[in-house]
Amino acid sequence: MFMEASSTPPGPGPRALSAVLAEVLRTGAAVAAAEAARTRALAEAGHLALDVLAERPSSSRVAEMALREVASEIAAAEHCSDRTVQTQITRAMTLVDDYPGTLTAWEEGAITRAHVHTILEVGTPLPSEVRAEFDTLAVTTATAGLSPGRLRTRLAALAETLQPTTITERHQRGRDTRCVRVVTGHDGMSDLIATLPTVLAVGIYDRLTQQARTIIDTRGDTPATATTTATTTATA
Repeated sequence: MFMEASSTPPGPGPRALSAVLAEVLRTGAAVAAAEAARTRALAEAGHLALDVLAERPSSSRVAEMALREVASEIAAAEHCSDRTVQTQITRAMTLVDDYPGTLTAWEEGAITRAHVHTILEVGTPLPSEVRAEFDTLAVTTATAGLSPGRLRTRLAALAETLQPTTITERHQRGRDTRCVRVVTGHDGMSDLIATLPTVLAVGIYDRLTQQARTIIDTRGDTPATATTTATTTATA
């Protein structure tokens, strides 16, 4: 008696899967080491700009020009914009100077680029004198097997304990950054972006959402009724 052959092809065996996993981890570690090495090189380029700046009269414009000169050389070689390289250099210098533990962990493949981005983003509001402590705590937390999303939550709590000022004081400073800007998009569309206190932002968003839902709900009504309803909602 013949058994019916299965139409499902056999999956990879445990030995084959473990070999693929090992290759993924090996190449990931190699990429991390290469990215960390490039970060160190970009930071060195930034420090060369600072060395040039030390030989000239100090001013913000001179500092900008010195960094731009170095960035333009790298940008020309890599066929990308000066601004892109300048941003990369500034970020690399911050990582090398303020987060050496994070850079080393990245270089060794213990954390990923996403973890590094999270650490830098959460640590940016901290004053320079506490960043070394934050760096140590961040690396310990990041290497505990957390995803970047869960790491962000943990680090936000850690960063708050290291802040020398209260959240009320920081909020008052943050209010000074309020602004409105337009980002041009495609097909004649643009994004209108407003930076403002969260309580106001949530209130505005909720009000606009309610108005939009009312307008959508009245699309099946007569033109006169729809116009009256939408106008009443907008002025309520």
